[in-house]
Amino acid sequence: MKITIRVLKMISIFILGIVALLVIVGVLFVNISPQFGGKPTREQKAIYQQSKHYVKDKFVNEVPTPMDMRMSQYVSLIGKYFSGVPNQAPQNPLPVQKIDSLDIVNHPDTLTRVTWFGHSAFLLEIQGQNILLDPMFGDAPAPHPWLGKKRFSNGLPIEIEKLPKIDAVIFSHDHYDHLDYGSIMKLKDKVKKFYVPLGLGAHLIEWGVAAENIHELNWWDEIKHEGLVFACTPARHFSGRGLGDRFSTLWASWAILGTSQKIYFSGDSGYNDHFKAIGEKYGPFDFAMMECGQYNELWHNIHMMPEETAQAAVDVKAKLMMPIHWGSFVLALHTWQDPVERVFKKATDLNQPIVIPQIGNPIVLEKNELPDSDWWRGLK
Repeated sequence: MKITIRVLKMISIFILGIVALLVIVGVLFVNISPQFGGKPTREQKAIYQQSKHYVKDKFVNEVPTPMDMRMSQYVSLIGKYFSGVPNQAPQNPLPVQKIDSLDIVNHPDTLTRVTWFGHSAFLLEIQGQNILLDPMFGDAPAPHPWLGKKRFSNGLPIEIEKLPKIDAVIFSHDHYDHLDYGSIMKLKDKVKKFYVPLGLGAHLIEWGVAAENIHELNWWDEIKHEGLVFACTPARHFSGRGLGDRFSTLWASWAILGTSQKIYFSGDSGYNDHFKAIGEKYGPFDFAMMECGQYNELWHNIHMMPEETAQAAVDVKAKLMMPIHWGSFVLALHTWQDPVERVFKKATDLNQPIVIPQIGNPIVLEKNELPDSDWWRGLK
């Protein structure tokens, strides 16, 4: 009996030691790893106080957006994440159409071209400008590859090192599947300007981007860029990269207004009236990239269900919509094809034109020919 008690004590001490070690490693990782970015200064926070969307040192949504779950829901969710769901990721890597740097350099200024890199990352070529939207080009949407699942495709349409000069980068918010430290470290020296929501610039400055090359905007702010107008528009979401920094930076969608084409980029957002407000102020849009993926009824306030995505495209007055935020990562408990299956059906019901291109297959807005939207059907 004494031996048993002694063994149990030793096992308990060993387990407590492991837990303590993990806590120490976790604390060190959060405080040392550059992945977590920077924090706004006291002077910057004083500027944010002028925004009606900044309350008690935190950014807030336009409408109440509860995000809390009951303990029973949280425990059930954790279990489901460990077990997963069937067909949550494709069995084989998704196809990627490659693009060449010279094709980007020689692209006519008169044509507007949009190329999807998977998830919410895009290259927008408009009026002679090369613009990247949420360029998350890393393998996993996490502060360390061990903490996230690898993307569905092998490689990108073009690797970062082969990209030509980038005139502007636009970010919607600071979550890991949108703002990636590794991508910024490779991109920053070839980018002229960064346009971000309030507060997000602190991350870029921490990673070596010059402050004079960063423009932070509040909702409904507009800024001119080389013959274009970038309008920072509302979204219903949240932010945060580490422990205790939730809501410390603003989240946004964007309207990109050219002389002949108007583009909308939804970022991440739950459904609400802000889509109609954006459509009334800046629409109709020639092309709208609409969040569709990584949803669950437990967090429908911050991520649209696919049917809401189609309705949101109608609300912003999109002449053509494309579902985004899918096709790259496992971040929710649905099959990898569920987002496009459901949004395609609802868009058809609403008579909303929709296109679902293969990763890397460009869309030229001035041309009547659209890429194949059925490539994903039948894949496993």
